[in-house]
Amino acid sequence: MPGYLIDMDGVIYRGGELIEGADRFIADLQSQDVPFLFLTNNSQRTRRDVAKKIERLGIRVSESHVYTCAMATARFLASQKPNGTAYVIGEGGLLTALHKNGFSIVDKDPDYVVVGEGRSLNFEMAEQALRMILGGAKLVATNMDPNCPTQNGLRPGCGAVVAMLEAASGVKAFSVGKPSPIMLRAARKELGLSTDETVVIGDTMETDILGGTQLEYKTILVLSGSTSERDLRNYAYQPDLIVPSLGELSHAQVQSRLFGVSCCGT
Repeated sequence: MPGYLIDMDGVIYRGGELIEGADRFIADLQSQDVPFLFLTNNSQRTRRDVAKKIERLGIRVSESHVYTCAMATARFLASQKPNGTAYVIGEGGLLTALHKNGFSIVDKDPDYVVVGEGRSLNFEMAEQALRMILGGAKLVATNMDPNCPTQNGLRPGCGAVVAMLEAASGVKAFSVGKPSPIMLRAARKELGLSTDETVVIGDTMETDILGGTQLEYKTILVLSGSTSERDLRNYAYQPDLIVPSLGELSHAQVQSRLFGVSCCGT
């Protein structure tokens, strides 16, 4: 049975509003016990906070249905250096994930400088991070998204902060979030899926669709977010399926159109 890795902003909601029909698609999956995870490149919130946000939009899910780039980053770093140390530019979701995976947050001689989203950045923090990187700390990004959508428009994202530190230090950051195979492979394994059973649904060609394509997952582009059908001519890779929104998709359609399985299983 196929399972799904589902982006949220532009797929499930836009701003603070549920995209029409997205709740029906998730209910369809739940009624058939189809495995799925919500994936987000936003490291600010814990998975519990993300699940609560989705629930307030009318979709009942548990925190086990959420996989964040903060979780992916913390788990990866713990596998590289158990009980390591990090200086963090970021907020609660990233700090919580690092603590849960055995990391200590320090302000001197860290193993890693880890950058996530947040509004707390100031120049003193950036200067301190730069000195640590030049002193040998490894620069790690939870993602490389240059900006983040908010209800008031765009604000600089994790990638913008990382670009500043890269330019100042001459050191290239290692990124864990989408489209990195580290996050997408870990999310697939979390669901117990094989490569050929995995479907990525997203609204962004540069993250969701690119990441899925590189790992040979099936990919579905929804046009309810940041990508229009006209934009597709700019990319060498293409999604396996394009739909106007999640509300115009069902699990049966995915099985039929991407896996050649009829609704009756024949």
